[in-house]
Amino acid sequence: MLTRTSTQSLTEQLAGRFAERIRTRLLAPGARLPSVRECARQQGVSPHTVVAAYDQLLAQGLVEARRQRGFFVRDAIAAQAGPALSTVSPVASLAQPVAADASTLIRGMFHRPSDKPQPGMGVFPSDWLESPYVTAAVRRVTSSRALQDFSLQYGEPAGDGGLRRSLATKLATINVPAGPEQIVTTIGATQALDIVSRTLLRPGDPVMVEEPGWALEFARLEALGMRILPVPRKPDGPDLDVMERYCQAGDGHRPKLFVSVSVLHNPTGYSLTPGSAHRVLQLANRHDFHIVEDDTYSHLAPEHATRLCAMDGLQRTVYVSGFAKILAPNWRIGFLAASPDLVGRLLETRLLATLTTPSLFERALAWVIDQGQLRRHAERVRLRLDGARGRTVKLALASGCTLASEPAGLFGWVDTGVDTDALTQRMLDEGYLLAPGSLFHARRPPSTLMRINFATAQDATFWKVFQRVRAQL
Repeated sequence: MLTRTSTQSLTEQLAGRFAERIRTRLLAPGARLPSVRECARQQGVSPHTVVAAYDQLLAQGLVEARRQRGFFVRDAIAAQAGPALSTVSPVASLAQPVAADASTLIRGMFHRPSDKPQPGMGVFPSDWLESPYVTAAVRRVTSSRALQDFSLQYGEPAGDGGLRRSLATKLATINVPAGPEQIVTTIGATQALDIVSRTLLRPGDPVMVEEPGWALEFARLEALGMRILPVPRKPDGPDLDVMERYCQAGDGHRPKLFVSVSVLHNPTGYSLTPGSAHRVLQLANRHDFHIVEDDTYSHLAPEHATRLCAMDGLQRTVYVSGFAKILAPNWRIGFLAASPDLVGRLLETRLLATLTTPSLFERALAWVIDQGQLRRHAERVRLRLDGARGRTVKLALASGCTLASEPAGLFGWVDTGVDTDALTQRMLDEGYLLAPGSLFHARRPPSTLMRINFATAQDATFWKVFQRVRAQL
C-alpha cells in the first residue's frame, strides 16, 4: 500500500508500482490504466498525485496517452517493428486471429506479487509436490557409476531409452498405442507442442485452437506466424459446426492442425465425450488435418477418460504430455508420441532446437515411474485436490460467484459478475494474482469470468478481500 511515511513521495511510489507491473508484464501491452479520478479513489490520493505519476510513466516511455481515451501501456516491440502485414482472408469473418498476451500469467509464475496463496497460478503449491522419492531418485542416479559416462557425452537422440520404455508402458494404460521408438522426450510439454507446430506448419497456415484456451498457445502460434482459428469449447468437446465451417473454406485457408486439451480442459475442466471425439476424427480424416492432443493434466484424470489419440491410434493424432504439473516443474520433462511415419520428422525438429535432453533427470523419472512412486503420489494429490475443490467451490458461491462449468480437475471457471481485467489490477494492489477471462481468448474481449486454481483458492481471507474489491468496482 502507498504510505506517507516512506522516503519516497506518493507520486514516486505510485509510478513505481505501475512501472514494476509493466516491466514484469503483470500489466500487458495495450492495457488501459485506471482513469485519473478512479486511480485517485482506489489509492486514496489526490488526482494531482495520479497525474504526476502518469507523467513519470510517460517520461519513462512505459505508457502512452490517447486523446479522450486515457493512458495505455506501450508495446515497445510493436512500436519499433511498425505496422504488421495484413493477413485478411476469406475466413476472417469467422475469426481474426490475434494472440492473447500470455505474459501476465507467465511472468506471474516468476514474479509473485506477495507470499499469499495465488488463485491465478497454474500449478500446485510447492508443498503439494514435496516428496522424499524425488530426492531419492536423483540421488540414486547421481550415485551410479555410470553418471560420469552419460554426463560427458550427448544422450540418446530421442531421449533416454529407459524413460521411453516406461512411458510406452504408461501410455498403454490409457490405450494410447506407442512403442518406445514412437516417443521423443522434450524440455517440457510446451516444447513438444512447439515441435509439432514447427514440423507440420508453415507461417500463415490456419490452426484451430479451442477457446477459451491456454493463452500461451495463442501467443506461441502467433509468434510462429500462424493464423489462429478459435473453436468454442463446449462441455462435450469442441464446437463441431464451427470446425466444419473452417474446413469448408477455400484452398489455402483450410486448417492444417487442431490443438486440443481433451481431458480436464484448461480453463473449463471439461472432458471430451466419445461421440464428440468420433466426429472430430471423422472431420480430420475428411478434411486432411492433424490433431495434437495436449494431455498435460493426465495425472489428475481417470484412465478411462476419452482421448482422441486412443481412438485414432496415433494415425492423424500426436500425443503430448509432461510432468511439470504433478512432479517437479524445474525438471522440465515432457514428451510426444506419434505414428512411425511422423516421429522421425518430429525428432529432426527437436534435434535442431536442443540436440538432446537432460539424461540425468530422465533416468530419475524413469525410476520414479517404474517403482510406482509417481502413481501413488498422483493418487495422494488427487485426493487432496478433491477436498480443496469442494472447499473452494463453497467459498466462491458464498462470495456471490457462479460456476460457468462443472468443477473438475485443477481449475474452476468462475463468473464474478464484474470486469475481471479491472478486478485483476485491483487485486494486485492487495497482493493477489488472478487469471482474468480475457487471457483465455484469442482477441481478449472483456470478460466477467476468471480461472481459479482449486489448490490455491481455498483461502477464506482471499475471498473476503475479493468481495470487498468487487463491491468497489
